This record gives sequence, C-alpha cells and structure tokens, in this order.
Amino acid sequence: MLKALLARAHQGHRTMPYPAGEPPPMPDRFRGAPALDPAKCPDGCRSCADVCPTDAISGDGPLALDLGRCLFCTECVTACPEGAIAFTHDYRLATRRREDLVVRGQALPLADALEATLRRLFGRSLKLRVVSAGDCNACSADVNVLGTIGWDLGRFGIQYVASPRHADGLLITGPVTENMRLALQKTYDAVPPPKIVIAVGACAISGGPYAGHPEQHDGAASVLPVDLFIPGCPPHPLTILDGLLRLLGRLEEARRVP
Repeated sequence: MLKALLARAHQGHRTMPYPAGEPPPMPDRFRGAPALDPAKCPDGCRSCADVCPTDAISGDGPLALDLGRCLFCTECVTACPEGAIAFTHDYRLATRRREDLVVRGQALPLADALEATLRRLFGRSLKLRVVSAGDCNACSADVNVLGTIGWDLGRFGIQYVASPRHADGLLITGPVTENMRLALQKTYDAVPPPKIVIAVGACAISGGPYAGHPEQHDGAASVLPVDLFIPGCPPHPLTILDGLLRLLGRLEEARRVP
C-alpha cells in the first residue's frame, strides 16, 4: 500500500486544467473551425463544391459550408485556386441550432446555455445515455476518451449511464440506421422528462458520408428533437467537452475559479 501511495504521489496531477486553465494544445494536423473568404471566390467557380464528398459546400451563389455535413477532409482547400477556404485550429464548433452550422464567412454562432429551469436541473449533475446509432466507432471513441483521467468528465458532474431510466438525456453518434431507429426512439421514450438530446459527429447531424442512403435516416434530428449539435468526423474530445460545458453554462464559471 505504501508503495502504491508513493507511486501515485510521484505521478502527480494528471487531469488537465481546462477550462479553468489553458486548453491542451491541438496537434499540428488538427482541423478546426473553417475560415471562409467569399470575396476570393470567383463567380461560377465550382472547384470546391465539385470535390466535396458530402455536398457540404454550396455550388451556387455565395460561398457557404455546412459544418453539419463536413468531414473536415480538406479536399476543398486543395481544390480552391484562390485560397478562399482554410481550416483553423479553433476547436469551438458546437451550436444549438442546425442552421447555425452553415458558415458563410461570418463567425460561428456558438452554443448558448440551456434555459434557466433546465440549467438548474442539469447544470451540476447531467447523466447521459450514449447511443451508437450505427456509427463507425470513431465518434464513440472520442466520447469515451472524456471519461479518462486526463479529461475526467465526472469533475463537471457529467456521467454516462447504462440505463435510459437513470438518464437526463441522450448523446447520439451515427446516422441512425434503420435497424437502430426503433431502438433509439424507445431509448428516448424511456428517459424521464425533461430531457435533452445531443448529436455528436457529422453522421448524427446529417448522415455524413451515408446521407441519402435508404438504410439510414440522415441523423438524429430526423427522429428526435436535438438540443446540441457537435460537428466533426470525429469531433475532437475538446470540441465535445466545450459543447457540453456551453450547454450547461459552465465555461465562464470555471474560468472564474482561481
């Protein structure tokens, strides 16, 4: 026992200080919020739209990019002859409304907090039932990472639970395959009201690369009301955590802690 205690003392504090402190550095190859410059986009040029695998870029009219469909593959960046599209290292991507994910050169309207009544209920203790509705496991992996010692999602009172009857809401990954549609609906029905729904990843928002396929339903919003959209393929754990804390109104509070 003494050896174990000494080893633990030697290891020190492993949980990152964010959000009270600085967020962890993003890797060089990280692709975050896009920066669009429609002024550089020549009329009639469809170079970026033609190479986009999910039709996330509007080919007609002013340049627009739908983050709900975007796979962050950067094929558009390579194809654009004028450099009108770039991806930054900004990890903040979550929004409350689906339409806010369509970027036209303006700043992304980030998610605001739940209304006061729900914030009083869930702000200190949020239990989520995670539902993989046909995802490839990439989004599930980054959702699970938040439970590790480095991220420690539980320090914010947020926990994943096994039963929807013990949950305050659902966190959904995947495009909602036909085989999972009824299971997802029954899981939602089993969560006692009031409840929230969070869609994580391009598949859960729009169907991702499977959009339009008859064996899936183009995301969670086709089946359930969604309260938070977190785009990415997959979204970085920091993007997911940032979205959750914004929804609960916990970011500014955490930054006031000395």
